[in-house]
Amino acid sequence: MFFYAHSGIRYLILLAGAGAVLYGLFLVVTGRGYNQTIQKLSSSFAGLIHLQLMVGIALGLSGRIRGALIGHVMMMFFAAAVAQIPISVQRRRPVEERTVLPFVIGGVVAMALLILGIMATGRPILGGG
Repeated sequence: MFFYAHSGIRYLILLAGAGAVLYGLFLVVTGRGYNQTIQKLSSSFAGLIHLQLMVGIALGLSGRIRGALIGHVMMMFFAAAVAQIPISVQRRRPVEERTVLPFVIGGVVAMALLILGIMATGRPILGGG
């Protein structure tokens, strides 16, 4: 059960990440500033990664994880941290000082780490269960 949940959640994560990055790029290109939508999209993206980490930990505790997947595990922890950092930093700033670019950079780096982490399992990014 955990294996199938873990495999399926990745599609939601990739979709949320793409949405957050594309919306952030739209804001940057059109010269619009920070708004609550980018905060919510980025928070959803990071939240899904955190959920995935919890399911992955449950999967590991169930005995389905192999030592060869340590690269996958490390990439995913780094992706979760990178996705969370801009959210936490921007939340502490006054609203008038918040910018969009940290969300875009954090999202792109987190997505790259996620893709590399998926590839570390030897499975395809999309498809393959």
